Amino acid sequence: MNLDGMNYLRFKFRPHLFADLKNYDSSKFFRDLTAGLTVAVVALPLAMAFAIASGVKPEAGIFTAIIAGFLVSALGGSRVQIGGPAGAFIVVIYGIIEKYGLANLLISTIFAGILLFAMGAFRFGSIIRYIPVPIVIGFTNGIAALIALSQMKDFFGLKIDRMPGDFFAQIKVLAINAYTVNPAALAVAIVSLIIIFSWPRLFQAGPDDSGWLKQHGKRRIVRLLRAVPGTIVVLVLATMAVSAFDLPLETIGSKFGGVPQGLPNFTLPLFTWGLVKQLFAPTLTIALLGAIESLLCARVADNIIGDRHDPNQELMAQGIANFITPFFGGLPATGTIARTVTNIRAGAVSPVAGMLHAVTLFIIVLIAAPLATNVPLAALAAILLFVAFHMGEWHEFMRLRQFSVNYRILMVATFLLTVIVDLTVAVEVGLVLACVFFIYRISSLTRIEAIPPGMLQQPLLPGVSAYSIFGSLFFGAVGKLEGLIDPDEAPPKAMILELHQLINLDVTGLDGLETIRKSLEKHGGQLILCGPNHQPLSLMQRSGFIERLDPSNCLDDLPAAIARANTIASLC
Repeated sequence: MNLDGMNYLRFKFRPHLFADLKNYDSSKFFRDLTAGLTVAVVALPLAMAFAIASGVKPEAGIFTAIIAGFLVSALGGSRVQIGGPAGAFIVVIYGIIEKYGLANLLISTIFAGILLFAMGAFRFGSIIRYIPVPIVIGFTNGIAALIALSQMKDFFGLKIDRMPGDFFAQIKVLAINAYTVNPAALAVAIVSLIIIFSWPRLFQAGPDDSGWLKQHGKRRIVRLLRAVPGTIVVLVLATMAVSAFDLPLETIGSKFGGVPQGLPNFTLPLFTWGLVKQLFAPTLTIALLGAIESLLCARVADNIIGDRHDPNQELMAQGIANFITPFFGGLPATGTIARTVTNIRAGAVSPVAGMLHAVTLFIIVLIAAPLATNVPLAALAAILLFVAFHMGEWHEFMRLRQFSVNYRILMVATFLLTVIVDLTVAVEVGLVLACVFFIYRISSLTRIEAIPPGMLQQPLLPGVSAYSIFGSLFFGAVGKLEGLIDPDEAPPKAMILELHQLINLDVTGLDGLETIRKSLEKHGGQLILCGPNHQPLSLMQRSGFIERLDPSNCLDDLPAAIARANTIASLC
């Protein structure tokens, strides 16, 4: 990454779509159309499930998938990324609504969109990649665990008006109301979960091509069924079961009154600057989580298709989507890994596929919205449990023993803080711990050692000491300089510090060298530096340290430094 400050001032807005349309033809359009239709079928149940789990009406998720999905694809920096409501936001949205209300969630999302666009405009996209892997894994697994917990109410059909946002409060409410379990809801949820997990395997070809339908020559049927997502199968079958048998289940219709046909009107949320100040924390949470999720998703897509996305353009597209969507009642949006991978596997070759997926969802809402009335919430809960299971990287807990103690602490602490406290706190504490561990690690690599007599080309006179400094002399390691001068003994007449293996020096480290120089001069001695590298030497020169030291005491090699030190000692 270019760290030149002017690099961040060069604004560039060029969506990937512009480049892909130059050589676009009918064959590519057909592949994108197929992919768009496939992704829309996958996105529909997820959009409704994510919205309901977040504590809002199902249409909010659908509107987000339509509007944000179209904008992210049309303006983004990735060829195949699909934007929309994401499982990672469920816990965040639910908590914000519980604390601040739905209207303030929309305001937070608008300002998060502005922040995301600014991050992309100032070219901060690559910086997001610096977040340590254990923090990403920890909060991802934590969110997945919270999603699973939040679905227990609908999975078991418990009679709870509204789930609290706090982890321990949720456990308490679930335990108190455990006796209200609905057998019909539990049965639908379990069957739905079994179907979702087993559906891809029912028609999977084994090494002996032993699938049941394949044995009976029904290859065309197999290909058709394999193309249908298990979530859609569950949605259709569960809705048919509710309609046919009049099951006593809570449905979208009974709880939300169904899904309206068409998009809502453009509405301006009411807000004041005093309120905006209170929404700083949720705004930052939405922006950071959206940036992390979208860029991680884009990197996954790059690894699959062998492409390279523009992280800054992607952030600007995410910003525009999150700025516009709330005016239509939408939720925070980001890149979604499941739908993006589906898009790739369905044959997408350009952002047109994502735009067509949004258009398809809009057509479905116009035509088939009334059919969602009988969709049982238990089936949507099963879908979200499936999402949570695949969202979490649970195998990483089994691999913890392979990594350092610092890695384990960082990942487990982030996970527990995400589940028990708050996602923002988890990331903040995780980053602080990562910095502390990094400082400790770098300081432990910094060594100050006496130079053995066998490595000296000539002997040192009495009153001369010589040390080598290895590593980085910064604020976390400067304390190691304190042992060079014993306050209970007379200081040396000349002290040599051999610096050719000192790779970095900061102002605090320089202050430590200044302290040694003053202490030696106070007792008539002198400090001699030998072989400083470019960065330490540059800092010493710019700060005036070399002038205070005396340029004749800063030498290029060890023999010259020894000769200088012996001369000083002989004159004392």
